[in-house]
Amino acid sequence: MDPNLVAKIAQIASVLEVSGHPKPGNVHRTQDFEDMVFEDFLISGVAIGDTVKEAAKRGLRYGDEELSQINLGELIKKAVIETNRWVENNTNLGIIMLLIPISAASGSIEYFKDLREKTQEIIRATTPQDAVDLYDAINVADAGGMGERKELDVSSQKAKEELMEKRINMFQVLDLSSSWDSLAYELTHRYPVSFEVGYPTFKNLKKEHGINRATVQTFLTILSTKEDTLITRKYNNSVSEQVKADARIILDEGGILTEEGRALLFKFDQDLMKNKYNPGTTADFTASSLMIALLEQHWY
Repeated sequence: MDPNLVAKIAQIASVLEVSGHPKPGNVHRTQDFEDMVFEDFLISGVAIGDTVKEAAKRGLRYGDEELSQINLGELIKKAVIETNRWVENNTNLGIIMLLIPISAASGSIEYFKDLREKTQEIIRATTPQDAVDLYDAINVADAGGMGERKELDVSSQKAKEELMEKRINMFQVLDLSSSWDSLAYELTHRYPVSFEVGYPTFKNLKKEHGINRATVQTFLTILSTKEDTLITRKYNNSVSEQVKADARIILDEGGILTEEGRALLFKFDQDLMKNKYNPGTTADFTASSLMIALLEQHWY
């Protein structure tokens, strides 16, 4: 796919995700956090455009044989730095990590049906330098979490040296985190949430119910399927399990598509905000799901 089109789609997916209303527990068009506002996320969605286009260009150039030359880690780091020029807080690290590989794959393939496998091939072909650049990106975003363990601590210079010495690539370091971090699992296991849950949900609902309802219902569906890693990390498993169960109850009442479901949804949003339970990883998966659906819709 043309890199310019890939960039537009990534930007649109990012903007649509944050605009979903009421996307429970998250910033949306009528709701801000104390340290992040709706406009920060809009700006972030636009800011990644040039780097996404570069990812697609590298996919086009290296996608047949020299996949390691795409340098995913460098691109992720570049997108985070560019975002950081415009907003003060980490608004989109997870989205960047998900969308950059998809963008590179989109530039390298002829048919949409090959997108999922090519994305995984590109992530597997990463290098130790990609892993080091990913660590740098996490530190620039001041996100933490991905490598926060006794071994290969994301904030440690020694850990980055160890990545290079032991030839641990980006795929491998993410795989080490995949047992407890759902974003890492997504990246190392062929994007199961994005391709199998989020993308078909959005695709099936968009035409009949419109973009906003399709976006919010996709978010709810993902949240009801997967415990949100960000909530688990900030609180504990019992909290994320309860949030997941509550999302399922709302979906069983129709979610945003029914009057009963909408009433529960608005209350759910208020309750999550009151308790500061932010399903941020679910928002990341929603953005990647929207991008995949929009790529298919506009494929050549």
